[in-house]
Amino acid sequence: MTKEIGVGLIGFGVIGSQVARLLTSEKDRFQDQTGVPITLKRVKVVKADLERPLVGIIGPSLFTTDEDDFFATPGIDIVFEAIGGEEPAFSYLKRAIASGKQAVTSNKEVIAKHGMELTVMAKEHNTSLRYEASVGGGIPIITPLKRDLVANKIRGIYCIINGTTNYILTRMSKEDMDFASTLKSAQELGYAEPNPVNDIEGIDAAFKIAILATLAFRKRVRPEEVYREGISRLRSQDFRYARELGFTIKLLAMTKDDNGAIETRVHPVLLPQEHPLAKVDGVLNAIMVDGDLTGQVVFVGQGAGPLPTSSAVVADVIAAAREVISGQAEQLPLLSGDATIKPMDDVLTRYYIRMSAADQPGVLAQIARVLGMHQISIASVIQKESDSKSQTAEIVIMTHQALERNMRMAIEEINELEITQEVSNFIRVEA
Repeated sequence: MTKEIGVGLIGFGVIGSQVARLLTSEKDRFQDQTGVPITLKRVKVVKADLERPLVGIIGPSLFTTDEDDFFATPGIDIVFEAIGGEEPAFSYLKRAIASGKQAVTSNKEVIAKHGMELTVMAKEHNTSLRYEASVGGGIPIITPLKRDLVANKIRGIYCIINGTTNYILTRMSKEDMDFASTLKSAQELGYAEPNPVNDIEGIDAAFKIAILATLAFRKRVRPEEVYREGISRLRSQDFRYARELGFTIKLLAMTKDDNGAIETRVHPVLLPQEHPLAKVDGVLNAIMVDGDLTGQVVFVGQGAGPLPTSSAVVADVIAAAREVISGQAEQLPLLSGDATIKPMDDVLTRYYIRMSAADQPGVLAQIARVLGMHQISIASVIQKESDSKSQTAEIVIMTHQALERNMRMAIEEINELEITQEVSNFIRVEA
């Protein structure tokens, strides 16, 4: 009979320290979930962490800076990795699984890049890998895709899964702020990192949608196969024009099954104002799963932060503890190989185009001729702000569906027209 479940924690940052706090202060509550105590046995930290006040509260004897000392600690059944990044986190997880321990992580980069390898390894060692907190923070999505939605053929997943960019875009939309000012504000409030490139360039979202696509379609989607654009090209007038046209702008991570070819991309989109994700504002995250049996199912909540993320982590720890008690590892189907990725050039969608051109007769005819040559049909055209000094006007065009490759070639040609000052932006439209 198992007397207790031992947990080893690697990392003592925002998430790791919150999990340590919960495991020590809420032991009775978690014991009610398993029938036996869940005990924090050891914490692997860097030297600087030893000076933190929480170390004294939890107990200095539990902490070590030595990797070998950590893994040699007797009684550890579950290892939770909370350091982030690819290495040494990947090596720590492999070492934990190889020793037969249950592995839990919130590390999106490791799971996106190495989740398939770790899952196979866990099966070989009769243990499990859990990573609910790697996508969506406190929003439950990994477990539903593994279990609750498996009867469905998933047609697509559409997500707002980066709170930093959603906060920035919400303020740009509602307060008519420019990108640079909004980013600075997000950094001052702690919503954006001092170096925000992973968020604003869509890297964070690409890791997450690669994980979801892999689970949804049971084929490995690598993060480098995700088409990615960030939000730095967006300007305040794009949000004004979008509102006038009945849309809002979001950074959307999406994946679709197109007759066996997987379309996976992250970029700004125009969403109709009645779309289920259009009203998801601020730092909230949302994930919409479209299944053939369920239809559209939407998960909304806090996608980051110590409390929501620790909720997902501790739930994984409790599930792992139940496996240790039962002696039976989680039985999940392995992936069936690598996904066939649909090239971005073959994506079919609508487009919003904003450009500056000469304010004179015949301009629209020249632009329409170029678009027509590339099989792009115009849905609407509006001429916006004019500059009498430079004799230019801002033109906004909405197209019907067109191939991405055709749109890119058309934009190159429009930029070369004598009447065109520049194509300032083009944004894809999702229904």
